[in-house]
Amino acid sequence: RGNWTGRLDFLLSCIGYCVGLGNVWRFPYRAYTNGGGAFLVPYFIMLAICGIPIFFMELSLGQFSSLGPLAVWKISPLFKGVGMGTILIVSLVAIYYNMIIAYVLFYLFASLTSDLPWQHCGNWWNTDLCLDHHVIKVGNTTFPVNITNTVSPSEEYWSRYVLHIQGSSGIGDPGRIRWNLCLCLLLSWTIVYLCILKGVKSSGKVVYFTATFPYLILVMLLIRGVTLEGAWKGIRFYLTPQFDHLLSSKV
Repeated sequence: RGNWTGRLDFLLSCIGYCVGLGNVWRFPYRAYTNGGGAFLVPYFIMLAICGIPIFFMELSLGQFSSLGPLAVWKISPLFKGVGMGTILIVSLVAIYYNMIIAYVLFYLFASLTSDLPWQHCGNWWNTDLCLDHHVIKVGNTTFPVNITNTVSPSEEYWSRYVLHIQGSSGIGDPGRIRWNLCLCLLLSWTIVYLCILKGVKSSGKVVYFTATFPYLILVMLLIRGVTLEGAWKGIRFYLTPQFDHLLSSKV
C-alpha cells in the first residue's frame, strides 16, 4: 500500500472528504424542502451521533492497520462483509456523482458563449409555454402575467435539450443515447482515472485543488447571493425554522 507523502496531503484529503459537490448542490435543496432551519436540528444530531464517530473510526482503522477496506475488517469474522459493503457503496456513489459531474461539464462547455442558451426562449427545443420573463413590459409600464402554465427557458433547456425527455414515454423508455452527455461522462471518468492513477501519490497532489476549490466556490456563491435584490427575504424564508416538518419521517 502507498503512503501519504506528507501530513498536508492527508489533511487536505480529509477536508475534501467533508466538503464537496453535495454541499453546493444537494444540501441547500434538502434544507429548503425539509423545514429550512429546522432541518439543521436532525442534521447536527445525526452528524454528532453517526457521521463524525464513523469518520474517525475509519481514519483510526486505516492509520493503525495500514490495510485496505477488505483486509482491515478481517479483525473479526463478524465484520468480513463490512469491507465488501463499503466498496459497493463507494462504487455506487462514484457512478452517481460522476453523472452529476458530467452534467456540470456539459453546462461548463455550453457556457463558453456570449449568449447562454438557457437564458431565453426561441430555440428549437423550446415550446409555446416557454416564457422569458414573468412580466410584460410596454413602455414604462409593467403588466404582470399568469405564469401558472408557463415554463422557464432554463427548465426547458435542462429537460428538453440536456436530457431530451420529450423523446421518452416514461422510465421504461430511456430514449436515444445522448452522445454529448456520454462524452462528458467519459471525460469525467477519465479525470477520476488520472487522479487515482498512482494511488495516494497522485491523489495526494490533486487534493490541493479539490479540497480548496469548493470553499472558494462557496464564498463566491455566498457573496453573489447576498448581493442580489431581495436576498435577505430569501435567506429569512430559507432559514426560518418550520418545526412541524420535524414530525415527518422523511426529514
